[in-house]
Amino acid sequence: MSGSEIGAYPGVSKADLEVAKNYSSPFLLGPPMCDELIELVRHMLTEEEAEVIQHLKPWRVRTAAGLARASGRPLSEVKAILNGLAHEKYIIASYGNGKERELFAMMPVIPGTFESVLVRISPESVTPWHRRFAELHEALFSTGFTVKYVQKPIDSVRYLPVGEAIQNEPMALPSDRLGEILDRYNDFAVGVCQCRLAKRLTDGGCGRTLEVCTVMGTLAPHLVDQGRMRKVSRNEVLEIKTAAEKEGLVTWMMNEESGKFTSASCSCCGCCCGALRTISEFNTPGFIAPPHFMPHVDSVNCKLCGKCAEACPMKAVLVLGEGEQKRLLYKHERCIGCGLCAVACPKGNVTMQPVPDYRQPPGGWPSYLAKYLPRHLSNMLSVRSSRRQQERNA
Repeated sequence: MSGSEIGAYPGVSKADLEVAKNYSSPFLLGPPMCDELIELVRHMLTEEEAEVIQHLKPWRVRTAAGLARASGRPLSEVKAILNGLAHEKYIIASYGNGKERELFAMMPVIPGTFESVLVRISPESVTPWHRRFAELHEALFSTGFTVKYVQKPIDSVRYLPVGEAIQNEPMALPSDRLGEILDRYNDFAVGVCQCRLAKRLTDGGCGRTLEVCTVMGTLAPHLVDQGRMRKVSRNEVLEIKTAAEKEGLVTWMMNEESGKFTSASCSCCGCCCGALRTISEFNTPGFIAPPHFMPHVDSVNCKLCGKCAEACPMKAVLVLGEGEQKRLLYKHERCIGCGLCAVACPKGNVTMQPVPDYRQPPGGWPSYLAKYLPRHLSNMLSVRSSRRQQERNA
């Protein structure tokens, strides 16, 4: 951190500034040092908590004993602080819960801390602290800093076409069908959508259902044991997701196909979902894998009723003009291939057609990392280089 940065926040403690500096690291996909980040850090942490976790650096795990030595505080006091941060506030990650060698690490603000803090069974459990957290996170997200990290696409998630849109499509793959994806896992847990919960806490949100956030595989029982999600069956997940589709929500999945370890899914709206807002607000689709299916409109028989446009969560389909000047505009770059437009068309004039050069998701996390980790690193290094150049020019 430069001296000018410290001088820019004269009323902020050295510990809070150091934590903010750690969060701002390009290697944690962090924002630049800014008022929004400082305010979020000051809200999340007490002064004592900040004095301890200022010593947690990006990509470095620490034990309670190590942090006690670094902070010059008694081990018992540090253990209590870390327990509160990792197991009550859920601000930092922990590995080996309750064991003598429990390890602690920082998470990125997005994705990471935001989701961890707000994942829960019910919105009734939020407190004024959570409400303020949501407000400050929204202010930080709205700066648009995340777009800097997808100059080279990283395709972290993909959106599935709604089942009704491809039920008779012979080109549909197992990776396109939620039921077949779920068959790969044994354990399931569901909780509230963190994005829609945050928007509900800040500006009221869109009112759509909250209990759609799903975890599958090895992490699910852990979240259930913590009381942060409830255990559900495969069939219950399908019922929840089907009901969400009828509300106009679309399902994303992690973009890998192994069925091993753990995975996650949520049902999104275009107004609240952080992933979709990277497209609708910041014109940056790089987090989202290109879709397998895209809509085709029978322009001869289309009556321009606008039902497809009303259903589209991304405003990728628009009906413009009046009378003889009325026309349909399709914005290819905003389309996620969800198929809601096809389902909404009362005459069947919108159909989902496979993309000719579509590439299937990586077969597992090793394949994903082999393909996309170099892009992740390139994006991070690009952000770091850009910031250093800005500092030199300042």
